[in-house]
Amino acid sequence: MSAPVAIVAAMHEELGALLARMPDEQRVRAAGRDFWLGHLHGQPVVAVLSRIGKVAAAVTATVLLERFGVRAIVFTGVAGGLAPGVNVGDVVVASELLQHDLDASPIFPKYEVPLVGIARFAADGAIADALSGVAEDVLRDPVALIGQPAMDAFGIRAPKLHRGLLVSGDRFVSTSAESAALRRNLPDALAVEMEGAAMAQVCHDYGVPFAAMRTISDRADDAAHGDFARFVAEVASRYSLALVDAWLATLPSLPESPAAT
Repeated sequence: MSAPVAIVAAMHEELGALLARMPDEQRVRAAGRDFWLGHLHGQPVVAVLSRIGKVAAAVTATVLLERFGVRAIVFTGVAGGLAPGVNVGDVVVASELLQHDLDASPIFPKYEVPLVGIARFAADGAIADALSGVAEDVLRDPVALIGQPAMDAFGIRAPKLHRGLLVSGDRFVSTSAESAALRRNLPDALAVEMEGAAMAQVCHDYGVPFAAMRTISDRADDAAHGDFARFVAEVASRYSLALVDAWLATLPSLPESPAAT
C-alpha cells in the first residue's frame, strides 16, 4: 500500500474544510495531537493541525515521519506579505525557506542552522511546480472561489501567485517597523510566517519532500491585527481546500518515504 501524503494546516478552519472532504477519516492521537487518516481523490492522506510556532511545527513533522511514514509533507496556511506587490489574497508557493530569527553568529553565519551548514532549505521542486500550476488555475476566478462580498471586504482584486523565499520565526510580525527590518535584512523574502522553515529543516534531515503554500492575510504591518478570523474562514480556508484538492486530483506517484523503511 502506498505511503500517505501529509497535509498540514495552520488553522482549525482549514483543517475542518479538509476533513469535510475525507469520507473515511479516522483519528489517531499522538504527541497530544489529532492526526486524521483517510483519502482524498483516492490518495492516502494524513491531515493534522500544525499548532503555532517552530517547535510545535517540528514536532508535528517528526511524528508524521516517524509514526506515519509519510512520503511528502505539504503545509498550507496564511502569511504576512513582505515584498512589494505581495498583497492580501495572493498566494505564495515557497521555493526556499529560512528562519529569520535564527542567529548563532559569530560562531556560525547569521540564519545558518548550526552543524547543518544551511540557512535556506529548498522546497521540493516538483511539488512546488504542481502547486503553482493549480494555484494559477484557481486564482483565475477568485469570485467563484470566495464570493464577491469577501473580495470587497478584504480589498482583493486580482490575486496573484508568487514563488520564492518564505521566512519563518517565533513571533507574529505585526508592525511596520518589524516588516521593514525583515525587508532590509532579507530583501528577497516574499512573506513571513511562523512554522514553514522548521518543517522544511525536519524534512531535510529525513530526506522527505516538503512544500509550503501560504495565502497572504495581511502586509505584516500595523494593520495586521485586522479581522484575521474572518479572513481565515472566508478566504484562506477556501483557498487551501481548493489548492490541495486540485493538487491531489492530479498527484503523480511519489517514492515511498525513507522514514517508513
